[in-house]
Amino acid sequence: MPDKKQLKVLTPCRIGGLDLRNRIIRSGCFEGMCPGGYPSDPLLEHHRDVAAGGAAMTTVSYCSVSFDGRGFESEMWMREEIVPELRRLTDAVHLEGAAASIQLGHCGYFSNKSVIGRRPLGASRKFCTFRYAFAQEMTEEEISRVTEDFANAAALAIKAGFDAVEIHAGHGYLLSQFLSPYTNRRNDRFGGSLENRMRFPASVIRHVRETIGPDFPILIKMNLRDGFKGGLELDEAIEVAKRYEAEGASALILSGGFTAKTPFYMMRGRIPLKEWIHGPKSLLEKVGLLLFGSIFVQTYPFNEMFFLEDSRKVREAVSIPLVLIGGICSTENMEKAMQEGFDFVQIGRALIRDPDLVRRMERGDWEASQCDHCNRCVAEMENGGVWCVSKVKGQYKG
Repeated sequence: MPDKKQLKVLTPCRIGGLDLRNRIIRSGCFEGMCPGGYPSDPLLEHHRDVAAGGAAMTTVSYCSVSFDGRGFESEMWMREEIVPELRRLTDAVHLEGAAASIQLGHCGYFSNKSVIGRRPLGASRKFCTFRYAFAQEMTEEEISRVTEDFANAAALAIKAGFDAVEIHAGHGYLLSQFLSPYTNRRNDRFGGSLENRMRFPASVIRHVRETIGPDFPILIKMNLRDGFKGGLELDEAIEVAKRYEAEGASALILSGGFTAKTPFYMMRGRIPLKEWIHGPKSLLEKVGLLLFGSIFVQTYPFNEMFFLEDSRKVREAVSIPLVLIGGICSTENMEKAMQEGFDFVQIGRALIRDPDLVRRMERGDWEASQCDHCNRCVAEMENGGVWCVSKVKGQYKG
């Protein structure tokens, strides 16, 4: 292991017009801390802790660009009235020396009908096993409206003091639903060929770039694979990456999985089914999880850097900065990511467990997070806000 002074992951780097103090970013992991869609003090404290812990940038997660794109009651949607509260959050992060990004997206066909008050929108009329409901195929007018919603949300993010925006085009969210042949069965110019399936996501990126200018950082979270037969595969994902680069993306975050079909493809490790069932869900959802959860929610063994092999193929195809993600929790593997040609790493669960991980790395105290990938924090996202269930305050394993 190199001396900490020689670690490339701890050196400054740049995304678009933004200088960052190191190459470690807190990934967009849903916090569940926006009751009624409003940012809360616990949300502010959560991200201030990550900033104080040394990360270069922290990502406020799952902000819907539209009211009808929400999956949870505790998920915010971007609008003028929440800008002052978001400004408080970004000010707090900046005071700790870190940058703040916000993840903008739309849940599409797994939006929650009980939250949004209408049938969810999707690329096609498709049954969503995550919500036990059919989606309504979007019209071209609705596609145009949501495109504008993304651009407006990005402009409001700048007004709220954010230093970057992250467009969520992966994990089976709306833009990912248009890209995936599994959910996109359209017969118009937005369906069929990959070129057609890319049309809406590419338009969103282009419109956001035109709205916020040439230098403001736009990161895009995208899928390498959906994680099941009939979904998006790596060969098409590489073409999508090239298109995003051409449309003005500042960096790509290389992930995978489909929330409504392969939710643990993006996390790996234990499935907290018991904790999930006891969360705030409808009776139908609870019964479905109890009866069929162990059948339909597939387990994927955890190994650190589980997206590395596929990500290498994208590194060969594009020249813009790439962010490696996928269970990275050790100094050794963060540095390996740099040696492999990646520019940044994004970390989620390890910074939920140890928000001061980067500071400890800088001091040479730790070589790895104490996260055991039990994934119980995932269940807590819907139960009052994310936290590390396995952590005893003031004590650390190992």
